[in-house]
Amino acid sequence: MNVTEKAQEFITESENSLHNGSFIKLSLGNYHGADESLKNVYIKKILIKKEPRLSLTYRHKTRDITKNHTFEEVTGMLTQWLGNDFRVATLQMTDSDLLFEMHPSGKATLKKKAVANRDTPSLSHDKNKNRLISSHGKGYLFDLKITDQQGNVFHNAQDKFRQINHYIDILSSLIREINPENAVKVADMGSGKGYLTFALYDYLQNVLKLAPEVTGIEFREDLVTLCNQIAQKAGFGGLSFREGTIDQFDATGTNILIALHACDTATDDAIFKGVQAESDLIVVAPCCHKQIRRQIEKHKAENDVSFLTRHGIFLERQAEMVTDGIRALVLEYFGYKTKVFEFISDAHTPKNVLIVGTKGNRSEKSQAAALEKIREAKRFFGIEYHHLERLAGI
Repeated sequence: MNVTEKAQEFITESENSLHNGSFIKLSLGNYHGADESLKNVYIKKILIKKEPRLSLTYRHKTRDITKNHTFEEVTGMLTQWLGNDFRVATLQMTDSDLLFEMHPSGKATLKKKAVANRDTPSLSHDKNKNRLISSHGKGYLFDLKITDQQGNVFHNAQDKFRQINHYIDILSSLIREINPENAVKVADMGSGKGYLTFALYDYLQNVLKLAPEVTGIEFREDLVTLCNQIAQKAGFGGLSFREGTIDQFDATGTNILIALHACDTATDDAIFKGVQAESDLIVVAPCCHKQIRRQIEKHKAENDVSFLTRHGIFLERQAEMVTDGIRALVLEYFGYKTKVFEFISDAHTPKNVLIVGTKGNRSEKSQAAALEKIREAKRFFGIEYHHLERLAGI
């Protein structure tokens, strides 16, 4: 039996399981197609407006994309994919697993293994997930065009809704660390259309049962007007948006300061605002790193990574890491415990680094150590100054 016949037998078994109710899920792996970022595809059965469909999650290196199709459409995809783009496929059913595999030799095998009876999963399209922000009963998500009036997430907003919950999931653990009292004051610098700002207010008020005062700072007047209208309609009395820039905002008394994707030195302006306010928590996702890159390019310091930085793409990445590394050191100089980790990017920027500073104790010894590391980094890379260092006067 050749590859096509083995693949067809797998597809036929998949179709039968869909119709007889034994289908659990189907996964495709060992990808050899044209999309360099694609790794796997996962298929599950769902109901959309009471009609059965198949939901396909395309797992890429940095994000997931979900698309829904009819059974017939997926059959056509499997016919095209098996043995070509995907060399491995696994079908899980209530009583067995079926494995299709195409080996390097070009030979295809099909193996079936009996398993203990499993229950079929729920067909709810928005299956009960461990999400801190639900899509249902959230008028602001409808007004922001994330969901329809019934709370169903729009197909083209799936990534945004996933980002919202990833963001709240990260902040929830950070907020627990600072253990705020009943009232908490938050400033979101460069809030844009306010997706994440609204979600954070919702979480603070309705999940943590705090009395939040959240202010979104945005220089585009139309977005400020829109967000204030949506906040008022949602009954979010402690949420407001102001027109202005980061450096104009008075952050006095702010417990939590946030700046996501503030461009270049605007991230430094935001961090310094938080330091000045002695905020308990500072969270920034930097975007653009021109200030340090220009200096590295200008001075062309000879060091152990020169063999990398002579290439433009590596120089750009190095400049990003150096810029953000010094930002973390400046925060440590002011007594903040720092973390740097990955954050799901939005549609407007590929940057996905989150720098977090949690207020701690400052000592002369820790300040001296941080200051020496900053000086060493500047010498090593030929940097005259870092904008945040200059703002802080250190």
